[in-house]
Amino acid sequence: MKSNPHFAPHLSLSHLSLSHLSLSHLSLPRLKRENTLLLIVDLQERLMPALYNAAEVERNCVLLARAAAQMEIPVVITEQNPARLGSTLSSLMEIVPENQPISKVRFSACVPSTLEAIEADGRKTILICGVESHVCVLQTALDLRQAEYSVFAARDAIASRTMENAQIGWDRMMRAGVLPTSTESAIFELLEEAGTADFKALLPFLK
Repeated sequence: MKSNPHFAPHLSLSHLSLSHLSLSHLSLPRLKRENTLLLIVDLQERLMPALYNAAEVERNCVLLARAAAQMEIPVVITEQNPARLGSTLSSLMEIVPENQPISKVRFSACVPSTLEAIEADGRKTILICGVESHVCVLQTALDLRQAEYSVFAARDAIASRTMENAQIGWDRMMRAGVLPTSTESAIFELLEEAGTADFKALLPFLK
């Protein structure tokens, strides 16, 4: 058998450079702070009490907003028919007080004013969270995918009134090419490394 000149059995992965692994041609969707926007869908006063895991979703959406503010990542917030469903939760607005929620009656958050806010920053990666998984979050994610955005969905920051409907929405999003993540996973991916000022500022909220 002829030996393969490209195969070096004595080399471990730790000895191989990126050039040896030929990764430069790969284009994998990643959460990078310079190209990511956080979209928080319909976290509203009269809607949240009906959710099966409202406290967890509120906590994680607020944590994502805090991380975005710390890392200077743009945040867009929407409200579904606020006259009936109430205002955005005060716990969220305290973190990003300069953000004016965008009101809508369409289930998808991709109304002209939201798209304007997203396009203004020129970012092509959207990290989405909010409610409800099977209605507004799903339809928003589908519209964003159709518009050729990379979309990441924070599983533990998305909910519905029932677990079954939450799963339906999640499954549909995954089949449409939305990428799964979690609150902590997304934050650590955006941070990239420990020891920075941003890492130290956010660490108390991640313990």
